[in-house]
This record gives sequence, C-alpha cells and structure tokens, in this order.
Amino acid sequence: MKKIKILIDGMHCASCAGNIERSLKKVSGVKEVNVSVIGKKAFVEIDEKTKPEELKKAVERAGYKVSSIE
Repeated sequence: MKKIKILIDGMHCASCAGNIERSLKKVSGVKEVNVSVIGKKAFVEIDEKTKPEELKKAVERAGYKVSSIE
C-alpha cells in the first residue's frame, strides 16, 4: 500500500469534495479516499500497481485541476 497526497485547484465546497472522492474511488486499486475542502487536498491509499497518473485523470474527469501529487 502507498499513500498519495494530491493538491487540487478549483474545489469550493463539500459537493466538490464528494465529486472528486467518487471519481477517485472508481480507479482500480484505490483502497481509501479522504478529500479535504479546507486543505484543498485528497489523501488516497492505493495498491502498488496503481499509477499516480490514473489518480490525476480521475480528478480531471471530475472537473478539477491537480496542482501536484506527492
């Protein structure tokens, strides 16, 4: 298991966080997702086969911009 922190631009409310969370949970290999509106961050626990680029695409599909992945 790996833990990834994603910094997200464009998130304004709990509904935004919910949209991002749902999109991230659809990515294969994602075990847990926690999105913080206040911190404008998502914390994602993934298995070793999941690529961070897949998480970025999921956030973008939800209509938001990734500023960095750590």
